Amino acid sequence: MFTKFTYQCHDCGKSYPGSGVIYVCPECSNKQVADQPPLGILKVVYNPELLTGRSFEALEQNHFLDILPIEDPGSLPNLKVGNTPLYRIDRLDGKRQEHLLYLKDDSQNPTFSFKDRASAIVSAFARENGIDTIVAASTGNAGSSLAGMCAAQGQKAVIFVPAAAPKAKLTQILMYGAALVPVDGNYDAAFDLSIQATKRFGWYNRNTAYNPLTIEGKKTVSLELYSQLNQSLPDRIFVPVGDGVIISGVYKGFEDLLTMGLIDRMPVIVAVQAEGSSNIINNLGMSPFKASASHTIADSISVDIPRNFRMAAGYLLKYQGETIKVSDAEIIKASTTLAKNTGIFAEPAAAAAFAGYEAYSGQNRLPGKSVNVVLLTGSGLKDLNAVQPVLNISAPVRPEMAAVESFLKGKI
Repeated sequence: MFTKFTYQCHDCGKSYPGSGVIYVCPECSNKQVADQPPLGILKVVYNPELLTGRSFEALEQNHFLDILPIEDPGSLPNLKVGNTPLYRIDRLDGKRQEHLLYLKDDSQNPTFSFKDRASAIVSAFARENGIDTIVAASTGNAGSSLAGMCAAQGQKAVIFVPAAAPKAKLTQILMYGAALVPVDGNYDAAFDLSIQATKRFGWYNRNTAYNPLTIEGKKTVSLELYSQLNQSLPDRIFVPVGDGVIISGVYKGFEDLLTMGLIDRMPVIVAVQAEGSSNIINNLGMSPFKASASHTIADSISVDIPRNFRMAAGYLLKYQGETIKVSDAEIIKASTTLAKNTGIFAEPAAAAAFAGYEAYSGQNRLPGKSVNVVLLTGSGLKDLNAVQPVLNISAPVRPEMAAVESFLKGKI
């Protein structure tokens, strides 16, 4: 059967037709062992006959539809997803950078996070296939993203979240009109319940590292970066990593361009994890997988058993990616540095990527003239509690100028 794409199992290599709904390789997923990352994650592989001789300009003019798993850009939500700003930063704390630094600000997506890229593609696929209810498990960002995309599309969203998720993210989900299911447990419990609900009610599931189309949405950031850098590649991209899905998406976008012969190398992707949640870095090249309990202020990348570990680790090893761990203190410092120097207020998970960049820069690991991109994945307004310890809101001053002058002495 001639199709636009097929699904290929990352573990056994078996292919499945790119039609209808499929989540994971049935043969591999049946071999799943408890306390190990999921088996049978599928990757979308495009028909090479449809891509032969395609230029990047042609891809871009067609909204990259040739390498996306949907048929019509009109199926996408009418919100402005993607095409987020890429800012060049020359100075930090008054010091000029010898290398080139760019910030890809995905907090400018409609629901203020990178997750909109995946939700938009999943929502479009559902629309093209007559599906009106989509379910997801989330620590907050993916859930609010899906809820927002469904609101724009007239679709129903059901979101399972750990009850401890940040209030701002839960507020978003409810404001978009989704059915919010708080779970007395962690993300893994919410994830498992969402899968059970998918099977019980026949809903379409958006979960990352379960629905293969989410990576296709996330890879669009790589296509944009290549375009925004005038069809050139950065030397390094710093990516915050939890489940391993975003970094897999970044790799997949460039890998598609490699497959088409439009680029000749893979940029160095730096996987940045919080010290208290570094199960991908800790297990890279190791077998069997050994999980440790995660504790970090960056809730969006706090993961015990990364659900896309096998694919993310495979990419890092194949393309010689790099890794670095950062502490919670470094994450909060990075968030403060970003906000005060660039006007971008990033949530802890996004600030982790910048903390990784700062560590590299401080260790003189970035050659002069090298081009470095930091992927900022979400707004700091998503989690205001995280930065409260470094803030000091003073007591009010008397409404008279003398009090104001006294208050401002030494502050400006």
